[in-house]
This record gives sequence, C-alpha cells and structure tokens, in this order.
Amino acid sequence: MIRVLIAADVLLVRAGLEVLLKESNAVEVVGSIPTAQLAQQVTGLRPDVVVMDLERYDEELLFGNNEPHWPEIVLLTDDTQAVWLIAALRAGARAVLPRDATASELEAAVTAAAAGLVTLHPETASSLLNRGPAPVIEATPRTPQSLTPREVEVLRMLAEGLGNKEIARQLGISEHTVKFHLGSIFTKLDATSRTEAVMTGVRMGLIIL
Repeated sequence: MIRVLIAADVLLVRAGLEVLLKESNAVEVVGSIPTAQLAQQVTGLRPDVVVMDLERYDEELLFGNNEPHWPEIVLLTDDTQAVWLIAALRAGARAVLPRDATASELEAAVTAAAAGLVTLHPETASSLLNRGPAPVIEATPRTPQSLTPREVEVLRMLAEGLGNKEIARQLGISEHTVKFHLGSIFTKLDATSRTEAVMTGVRMGLIIL
C-alpha cells in the first residue's frame, strides 16, 4: 500500500483529490493538508508520495529543508508552460499532471513515483519538448553573480567528479536539496548535463581546472 499525503491550499481541491485517490486499492491517503504544513506533516506521517497542488516553484516547500527522508512529489498544476516545471523535474519531482487529471491518471502517477519513475501528462510532455532549451530568466548577460554562493560550491564539487550523495554528505544537506541546486544551476547556465555546466562554469571563471 502506497502512503499518500495530499497538499493543497484550497479545501475543495483537497477534498476532490481525496475522493479520487480513495478509489484506488493501491493507495492509502494518510492526510490532507494546506501546503504550508507539509514539512511538519511529512515528519509525522511519513508518506511515500505527496500529491501537491502548486502554483509556483518553491525549493523548501517541494523538497523540505535538508530533510533526509523526503517523499516523492507528484505535482498538479494548470500552467504547463511554467518555467519552474523544468527546475522542479530536474530537482526530483516525479510527476506533473493537470488539475483535472482522472483517478486512473493520479493512481498511475503515484504508483510510478513510488517506484522512482517519472510521469508526465501528454500535454505537459508536449509543452516541455516544444519549449527547446531551458530558458534563462535573467534579462542581463550572465555573470558569476548569476549563481548563489551555495550553487557555486555545488558546481565546483561537480567539477571534482563528486556524485549527489557525496555532495550532500560534504555540505550536510539532503540529496533532494542537492538536486534542487543542480536544477537551478542547469537552468541558470542553460546546461543540459553536468559536463556542460562545469565547462560553462570554467568559462565564467567560477571554476579553475
């Protein structure tokens, strides 16, 4: 049985998701909460998957604040064009579905997420594929200040060949937080791989090989 926690700020949305998920014999709904209570309830309820209705990207809300045992995340949103979806997926979100997803679609996404797989609704997948390279939000040319000090630290560890677990251990943070930083680095540097991010960092003077 997959333990699922529902997180949404609108009571009717939470109630609707609860009804849909309770149709599944593979899912146990362990709670239904406003998103602001997520970190607290995750600690107490220990869900396997969180189904979250979300409007915008929020690192701490989505992946906790250095929590070592954070659940998998299934996102529900109407804005399939949102730039933050790429960062969320790179950081570790397991699914993106529209808010009108059916009970079977929700069950499939939750089951896949619990198994460590990624699920995208066809409309969302098409939107992301047609987007091309991840857009850069900054309107000004990139400078070393484009990355935060922590992101520079993570980038330099990438250049040393460290994996996510080792970076997390050395920085005293969770792997989910490392994934978030990597997603942010890739987006800011318009990189699609670790190697590309490192080489861009070298050109920017952030890394000395």
